[in-house]
Amino acid sequence: MDTSAPISLVTGANRGIGRETARQLAELGHTVLLCARDPQAAKNAAADLSRSRGLRGTLLPRTLDVTDAAGALELARSVDAEFGRLDVLINNAAINYDTGRRAVDVDLDEVRRTMETNLFGAWQVAQAFVPLLRRSAHPRIVNVSSEGGSLASMGGGTPAYGVSKAALNALTRTLAGELRSDGVLVNAVCPGWIATDMGGAGGAPVSTGAASVLWAATLPDSGPTGGFFRQGRPIPW
Repeated sequence: MDTSAPISLVTGANRGIGRETARQLAELGHTVLLCARDPQAAKNAAADLSRSRGLRGTLLPRTLDVTDAAGALELARSVDAEFGRLDVLINNAAINYDTGRRAVDVDLDEVRRTMETNLFGAWQVAQAFVPLLRRSAHPRIVNVSSEGGSLASMGGGTPAYGVSKAALNALTRTLAGELRSDGVLVNAVCPGWIATDMGGAGGAPVSTGAASVLWAATLPDSGPTGGFFRQGRPIPW
């Protein structure tokens, strides 16, 4: 394994956009920590992707439930011991595209569970890994968001998901402001409507959604921070 290669961590990477993002990063030569709640799912995804042609990097399975703060800190300690830094953090794990719900009567326990993963999960993973990102020469945080969390276009429906992604966007702005002086570029990315288990059939190929994430993960040092993008183009907050 090339210890000089960029070290990237992707949450929720055993399927969908996270899995394809991990593959595309490995194709670029990154050492990718492919994270999933289920250790076997992480191992299976890493093994499957490692058989892909054209990979210049390495895919390493890791167990991470983003709702487990202690687990995030434990993984950060492990990454510190093995690599001494982290170059790219991609907060991809998300749940509950609740299309059948309405804010006026949704069960708020369901909303809280959604926020635990979609907002607080990303938040505590970022807290755990910021010390390692500060040791990187080119640190990046990418929060995988959604236009469903855009206040400019938000209407009724999908209350848990939409509000959680709007909050994730706010976290993106806050982290970007606080980490600017450390050279950490922090951006939110909307992959668009993608044909995944969550997005359903009819969307664009998963490779298209992952390409948006990859763009933000590989920005030059002069690139933007604190922005919200799809396919490399700004979209309204």
